[in-house]
Amino acid sequence: MPGTVLLLAASPVGKSRLVDAASVLPVLAAVPPAVLSGTETANVVELADPLEPQAVLTRLRAVAAAPGPLTVFVTGQLALDRRQHLPHLALARTTPATVRYTALPWQWIREEFRLRSPGSTTLFVDLHADADAWEWLRTHTLDSGRNNAVLGRIAPPPSRRTVASPAYMKTIATILRSGWRPPVEQLHQQAFTRLGPEAYGDVVLTVPPVPVAAPGSYGSGGPRAQAPGGVVSAGRAPQAVAAAPPQPDEAYGDVVLTVPPVPVAVPGSYGSGGQRAQAPGGAVGAGRVPQAVAAAPPQPPDPHVQVTAAVQAGRHEEADALAAAHEQAAARAQGPASEQALHWSEVRADLAMFARDSARSCRIWLTVAETRLAAGQAPDSPGVEKAVDRAHHQWGQVRDKSRAQELGTLLAQLRARVPGRRPGALENVRKQLRELQATPF
Repeated sequence: MPGTVLLLAASPVGKSRLVDAASVLPVLAAVPPAVLSGTETANVVELADPLEPQAVLTRLRAVAAAPGPLTVFVTGQLALDRRQHLPHLALARTTPATVRYTALPWQWIREEFRLRSPGSTTLFVDLHADADAWEWLRTHTLDSGRNNAVLGRIAPPPSRRTVASPAYMKTIATILRSGWRPPVEQLHQQAFTRLGPEAYGDVVLTVPPVPVAAPGSYGSGGPRAQAPGGVVSAGRAPQAVAAAPPQPDEAYGDVVLTVPPVPVAVPGSYGSGGQRAQAPGGAVGAGRVPQAVAAAPPQPPDPHVQVTAAVQAGRHEEADALAAAHEQAAARAQGPASEQALHWSEVRADLAMFARDSARSCRIWLTVAETRLAAGQAPDSPGVEKAVDRAHHQWGQVRDKSRAQELGTLLAQLRARVPGRRPGALENVRKQLRELQATPF
């Protein structure tokens, strides 16, 4: 099956630029598409210093909907918005004061890939964090989705008045230009080996977990530990963690250190929640301590896998029924406004989109937004804004005029409370409603 490749390189123009992200594109573009993807053939989508978050979102949705393996190369600059302190990928027009409006929320990347089959999506990431984002990483994680393999690094801000180079991604591209694509874990490890001391101090992402052979000592200035599911641990230096080993009952999700590295025999598979790998000198991969894993009961199958399989087979009604069952179970157990119930509502909205039922998708997103607002969430909270933005987008795809007018009236009422990040959204709805009312049915 053909693969799909997305090359995304983005950084601000002007004084806010920390990294020359687009400089990696000529090197990546010189690699044959099949080598970039690891498949016999592949389609390549390239975005160089894009201007608008919505334009990037459109491309993300397009590649997320493509069948077959998806490989995403993201090079750029990590920034925080000043209101909600959430991570964003800075775009060409982004400044520290306009992150919220001109940058791409990182959660959009996670959200667009969440319904893809586990193991079908690989992200290579080379990011430079600004000062605020780097400080944020000390106590937060960068979540790229539990079903995605995420490999790469996040580097600290470069020296003042210095524009950094995306050295990790250029090294990846240079290795691939040989015409042979090793397994992604080996490719990542080779890149860090070549980077040498330049990688010291970086946050290192390795999922699936593999040893990262960065040369030298892993002291307080060395690469930091990685955590599972595309989540980056800002964590402590390995020595500090190793100094107080946890007790078995308290150790779920903790980092495991072995110096010198030795295999840890953990029964069962290496899936979600499995063993973390160890790396030389006390560097750590992702997983749980052996005692905790061995004592834990087998995890039930991920229902998202069944839903995704039904969608890919064209069984849209079956997929919706599965999601609806989980939505109802979560609502009964934890309430209709619980995150679990709302998650499955959002899944159903996406499933309606895949089934090309834009009206149903719009209606579900409107309901999600209303439920979140009624539960006390702020109009500018990410969950509310996302729901209204998705409803707005799907409403624009509705072709039945009577249903478009009905849904548009509801959307306009909601847009008055949730204007979103893009100026003129409410006026856009009102204008289209006037046009619908002026057009005979």
